Amino acid sequence: MSEELSPATEQRFEPPPIKGSRFIAHVAPARNEAEARSLIARIGKEFSDARHTCWAMRIGSPSSPGFLERSSDDGEPSGSAGRPILAQLAGHGMSDTVAVVVRYFGGVKLGVGGLMRAYGGAAGQCLDRAKVRAIVRTRHLTLHFAWEQSGAVEALLTTEGISPRSSDYGASVTITIEVPEVDGERITSSLRDRTGGKITVSAAPTDDS
Repeated sequence: MSEELSPATEQRFEPPPIKGSRFIAHVAPARNEAEARSLIARIGKEFSDARHTCWAMRIGSPSSPGFLERSSDDGEPSGSAGRPILAQLAGHGMSDTVAVVVRYFGGVKLGVGGLMRAYGGAAGQCLDRAKVRAIVRTRHLTLHFAWEQSGAVEALLTTEGISPRSSDYGASVTITIEVPEVDGERITSSLRDRTGGKITVSAAPTDDS
């Protein structure tokens, strides 16, 4: 699986005008659709005198069922703005990201091909200048085991550098941990090996659930 990236902070870039039209691009991290739409609304308000506010977003992991891609041409010819912006997000390996490009019309029509190059180019150049970070997706696991397995479980968690998010020590032990998604199956298998299968590992609800 290729590395997923997201902007570390919001980035703005305006390339030279094209036949009098200005294209101002913005890219920003967005953990969910609501955050993305909030940025789109803010940019739209800031540039309320622009002719078009076109955008695209990619939310979640492309390999997950909940992956979301959205785009808008905002009055430009169909497929001439939102899709080229979205293509730049995908081409740069971006997830959990929103890109917005506003246009101030310069009086000369650019045609569908010209618009695709202008919107996609502005978004791409903005992404080229953005500081990015790698996305580490995690999952929460609940571990349930008898007291006599505590030493084996704690030793493995220490080796993996994992600190419990919550613990419940009663007649038996229940611990919730957070692990990188890519390591989830391996760590689960290791826990079962270390305890001789005397542990129950299940998915735990996350803060977003």
